[in-house]
Amino acid sequence: MADSAAFTPADAEIVTVRPQHDTATLQKLPYFVGISEATAGSQGISMNLVIIPPGASAEPHFHKDYETAIYILQGRVKTAYGEGLKKTIVNEAGDFLYIPPGVPHQPTNLSNSEPAQAIVSRNDPNEQENVVLYSV
Repeated sequence: MADSAAFTPADAEIVTVRPQHDTATLQKLPYFVGISEATAGSQGISMNLVIIPPGASAEPHFHKDYETAIYILQGRVKTAYGEGLKKTIVNEAGDFLYIPPGVPHQPTNLSNSEPAQAIVSRNDPNEQENVVLYSV
């Protein structure tokens, strides 16, 4: 009993992460890993900055077994999604998106001159571990 009393949530440290460079991903987009198990010791969440270069698209993919929440900071993004990527939706700065687990998707930056930027959060501390490439 004494061991469990030695640590309380009030003793936990706040962690600041300042990513200095992007990380290669299966989706083939520049990713700046913010919060993850590796960077902050998180146990059930990750949060990152993704940049979609002008006119670029991610590789079609889905996230096995976890949810994705996205906030568009800059730009307009068309996302093809669903079986065969036959559905599309266009989102812009200020929009929040929710992608359920297992839904195939492929975001594309609609601008040929400006990058699109978004904050991406998932209920998985190892963001890339459950990424699965999707063939159309």
